[in-house]
Amino acid sequence: MAVNTRAIAASPESVFRVLGNGWLFPVWVVGASRMRDVDESWPGVGARIHHSVGAWPALIDDYTELLEWDPPRRVAMRARLWPIGEATVELDVEPVPGGSTVTMTETPTSGPFAMAPRPAVDLSIRMRNVETLRRLAYLAEGHAD
Repeated sequence: MAVNTRAIAASPESVFRVLGNGWLFPVWVVGASRMRDVDESWPGVGARIHHSVGAWPALIDDYTELLEWDPPRRVAMRARLWPIGEATVELDVEPVPGGSTVTMTETPTSGPFAMAPRPAVDLSIRMRNVETLRRLAYLAEGHAD
């Protein structure tokens, strides 16, 4: 399990406006390169965003499914990237003076990534998610109340 925390100078509602727009997914998620579709029911539980990962011509098409949507506090998703595997990604948002604190927890749950040695996998995920949360902050702060 990899855990990252970041202070964001935007309200939890602003953070959730970004999370609620499925088309923004490749803008803030490192590794996602394009969106192919967003279910009309997004951000409803069970809805999917259909994305690609990689660079042309080596793109992998897959999807991320919403498991929990509790704005402006918590979101959980099942991110798929086969043949690498799947992960559960949780974002917990707490209001603080001047904005929010966002804690992102990512846990590989199946596939080769879930079976790899934990310290190396967790370190690589934490490094990637530093930038993921930086991008989320830029978007949320741009939509600040």
